[in-house]
Amino acid sequence: MISLKSKREVEIMRESGKILASVLSELSRFVKPGLRTLDIDKKASELIREKGGEPAFKGYRGYPANVCISVNEEVVHGIPSSRKLKEGDIVSVDAGVKYQGYFTDAARTWPVGEVPAEIRKMIRVTRDSLYKAGLEKMRPGMRLGDISHAIQKFIEAEGYGVVRDFVGHGIGRAIHEEPQVPNFGKPGRGIPLEAGLVLAVEPMVTQGGFEVEILDDNWTVVTSDGKLASHHEDTIAITESGPEVLTYFEE
Repeated sequence: MISLKSKREVEIMRESGKILASVLSELSRFVKPGLRTLDIDKKASELIREKGGEPAFKGYRGYPANVCISVNEEVVHGIPSSRKLKEGDIVSVDAGVKYQGYFTDAARTWPVGEVPAEIRKMIRVTRDSLYKAGLEKMRPGMRLGDISHAIQKFIEAEGYGVVRDFVGHGIGRAIHEEPQVPNFGKPGRGIPLEAGLVLAVEPMVTQGGFEVEILDDNWTVVTSDGKLASHHEDTIAITESGPEVLTYFEE
């Protein structure tokens, strides 16, 4: 069942989104070579709580950490560990906040130190597929497939792969709600978009093929060909006047 949010509910989620955006903004400056992914997880938890929220992922379906941290060929759901980041890595941090009973969800991929221009391009394309393509379709009267198709077309035009096995989702009183939001599809398909619908849209982009595998920890998703992956996610409210990115921050 799809839940449309009232203006009051969107306002609460807006505050949740501000917390999450602030946390990710601070983490973007915290990440550096030599840092353990566990250090990022601890910092994320401290920041979320300091700002008045709760980490949304801790214990969710048994997940053992506060945020998901995925490095290089890891696409999503990487578990923080004693692994140290090194110069030239890329790291994706996926975080959620619970605030006054409502959730927001967002992710960013960052270079660790200096990385080749081609890797920076992949990260930029991942972000732009949402901001320059997907957002244009997030208006009342459009359909869910219009978002999916726009994102896929943008990414594949740049020569990258679009992960099929994991998708975005509705969000609100639960971290995952209906509908599912694929990053691929045909325009004119799927549910019509209405004001009050809030979605976590999350393009997942690969350097190579779109096939992925889950490691033995039953969480970490990696590219099947071992090539790098990038992830960008925002929580977005559809309003009468268009989309509002609740977790946006300047990077």
